[in-house]
Amino acid sequence: MAVALRGSEVLGAELEVPLVGGGAAPYTNLDYAASAPPLTEVWAEVQAFLPWYSSVHRGAGFRSLVATAAYEGARDAVRGFLGGRPDDTVIFTRNTTDAINLLARCLPPETSVVTTLSEHHANLLPWRRYHGAVELPVPTTPAELLSSVDQALGCLPAGRPALLAVTGASNVTGEVWPIADLAALAHRHGARILVDCAQLAPHRPIDVAGLDLDWVALSGHKLYAPFGAGALVGRADWVAAGDAYLAGGGAVAEVSADGVTWTDLPDRHEGGSPNVVGAVAMAAACTALGRIGMDAVAADEERLGDLLRSRLAEVPGLVTYSTWPDHRDRVGIVAFAVCERDHSEVAAILSAEYGIGVRSGSFCAHPLLAHLAGGSAGWRPGCGLRVPGAVRASLGLGNDDSDVERLAGALVEISVRGPRWTYRTGPDGTVVPDPDDRPLPRWAAADGVYHP
Repeated sequence: MAVALRGSEVLGAELEVPLVGGGAAPYTNLDYAASAPPLTEVWAEVQAFLPWYSSVHRGAGFRSLVATAAYEGARDAVRGFLGGRPDDTVIFTRNTTDAINLLARCLPPETSVVTTLSEHHANLLPWRRYHGAVELPVPTTPAELLSSVDQALGCLPAGRPALLAVTGASNVTGEVWPIADLAALAHRHGARILVDCAQLAPHRPIDVAGLDLDWVALSGHKLYAPFGAGALVGRADWVAAGDAYLAGGGAVAEVSADGVTWTDLPDRHEGGSPNVVGAVAMAAACTALGRIGMDAVAADEERLGDLLRSRLAEVPGLVTYSTWPDHRDRVGIVAFAVCERDHSEVAAILSAEYGIGVRSGSFCAHPLLAHLAGGSAGWRPGCGLRVPGAVRASLGLGNDDSDVERLAGALVEISVRGPRWTYRTGPDGTVVPDPDDRPLPRWAAADGVYHP
């Protein structure tokens, strides 16, 4: 068993969960791509800060002064973790989706946007809503990606602002995208680039200044700080020129009967009482990950990811999905199916009978899942009747070799023998144990029992 990286302990690592039919098992968390538990260091920082929590920016009380200093200092921690330029703005948001929507609202009029159908919906739908983006087909190779982006950017109207919006790493198949090449390509065409770093930031070092990225967006809940904060980090000019993202308190310099004057960045886009605890937690995560070393995180995950893919390849009837099959650079994310079983059923069996948490469905990436399915009859509907789905296992700092072995062993049993319990499909298409006799903690349901 591999030794965990020093300082990488996550809260809940010793958690046991009930199994159907009685008994319990250590919880194996293989759902980090959805939400990562807090690092114990992050939780300790949050606990230390909470007695000092107060209003920020205009409070005269000492607690307000402390809270304001912590909140504003969090911007420096996030900027430093991402290798941002000294003048890059850091705007705290709720999550990556919120950050990308904020930027979409602030683009100059008539901005041309190029993105791809590989994207998470958060990096597709805002551009479609506000700018009628050019949506490139899912590329089958990195070379095809670069070629199609080059051609699309070259066909944009001359003299108009342009933006390339791409992912840093696929949330479905794990491929790390060539963002250095994409940034250089965008700038060669006079365009700017936004990188959705929700899946990249927890797994790889990011150097905004070195890569010459214009903006990055990320979520704290994927970065071991699940306290409701995210961030948009990058150049100030376009976002400074936009109207306040949320009209209200904190975003204004002056309001009169005749109108409003918005304040400067970053307050302009942080209307209302900000999520101070979330920002402090996100900064603590950035500091902790910086101390561990993102190069070390990447190296350890590469080894564990290779083990995961090799062990899954040995499961009878299991098929993994990939956009770029020959691409080596991947974060620890694998999407798969088992013997053409319903993906929701597989996830339910893993949870109910083995205490293993994975995710199933379409992962907020419907066009990409449709591309991967390719019309195959073996796919089952995902998050929509016409949208295929899969099972996804994703790795994080709390995982080691034993987690991979537990998953592989459970999948072999499911493939060869099938489930040991009975299951039913609910009206929303989700498969659940029937009956589900696992007791919930007392605060999770009135009678302590889950009723599907």
